[in-house]
Amino acid sequence: MDYNKAALELHEKYHGKLTVQSLVECRDRDALSTAYTPGVAEPCRKIKANPDDVYRYTCKGRMVAVVSNGTAVLGLGNIGPEAAMPVMEGKCVLFKEFGGVDAFPICIDAKTKEEVVAAVKAIAPTFGGINLEDIRSPECFEIEEQLERELDIPVFHDDQHGTAIIVLAGLLNALKVVGKRLEDVRIVQNGPGAAGTAIIKMLMTAGAKHIIAVDEHGILVPGRPAGLEGHKAHLAEITNPERLSGTLADAIRGADVFIGTSVANALTVEMAKTMAPDAIVFAMANPNPEILPTDAKAAGVRVIGTGRSDFPNQVNNVLAFPGIFRGALSVRARDINPAMKMAAARAIAGLIPDEEMNEENILPKAFDPRIAGAVADAVAQAARESGVARV
Repeated sequence: MDYNKAALELHEKYHGKLTVQSLVECRDRDALSTAYTPGVAEPCRKIKANPDDVYRYTCKGRMVAVVSNGTAVLGLGNIGPEAAMPVMEGKCVLFKEFGGVDAFPICIDAKTKEEVVAAVKAIAPTFGGINLEDIRSPECFEIEEQLERELDIPVFHDDQHGTAIIVLAGLLNALKVVGKRLEDVRIVQNGPGAAGTAIIKMLMTAGAKHIIAVDEHGILVPGRPAGLEGHKAHLAEITNPERLSGTLADAIRGADVFIGTSVANALTVEMAKTMAPDAIVFAMANPNPEILPTDAKAAGVRVIGTGRSDFPNQVNNVLAFPGIFRGALSVRARDINPAMKMAAARAIAGLIPDEEMNEENILPKAFDPRIAGAVADAVAQAARESGVARV
């Protein structure tokens, strides 16, 4: 199937993928006067007297804003807010279809960190949560951090944390398959941008102790001749405990796990052959992975995952974000904190029974109807236990 052609025809036929549908009928004078003036003044007065009643009388408590400035869209790069609209509409479709969460695309003409933060804060009263999407690095880190501090609703950058949650879920099960422990394995993360950085921090939170980060200039290590800027300087301090230096080939030698959020063909067959026995590879560059599964298997890799649906073990964010927001909204969470993210990862991993787990079955499939409910329940419970739930 030619998905590009089919997508173009679909978007043209419907002029996008979303519509607004009323929950109430308005076919007579009484209905009009109840849904709008004069009756609507009463819930307005209630909310004015008690702002928390906005969750009781409006759609705020079940609405998520999918916000992007179009600066880092899929593999397309900085294409601007208008061109980003089809992706944001699609994200809203996934929220509704996979998690039962109402979401609305907000594509903003905002280039700087300050402009994005101001725009999101301005629309926040309408929404119960903010899903940041396709905002370039390093601004995405600073934007999310500032909004988390200044808003009392959950802010979640899916490119970072959604990917990290699925990687952790898959890795937990892959390690069961090969009989290794997270705290013992040597992990190489190639491409420490938004997703790669979040993956490193998530794995460290889960107990990983031996992680080496590698970018296009080589291994991240303090004092590297090629230099280090921003978040990479921080990563160099908290990773690479042996202070190795060199190239990806140097880092990968003897590694148990390779996690790629970089570019196609970054991991060669020759490099993969130097990994430890029973190696695990998550090659998530799209559309072409860092190494093809067939090549990885030929090199002796035991478990291979990618970002693609036409190979086993797809690392797909749709396994996480619909259920995460469903759970967070259900308890009116102020935040989506590390405990909630960890709970989501373990819930996803737990959907694969030990007796069904194998090299090509470490993650549930995207259309598994159990996923959103399991993730939502785990996230809501973690929100309560960590003190960010309001109900």
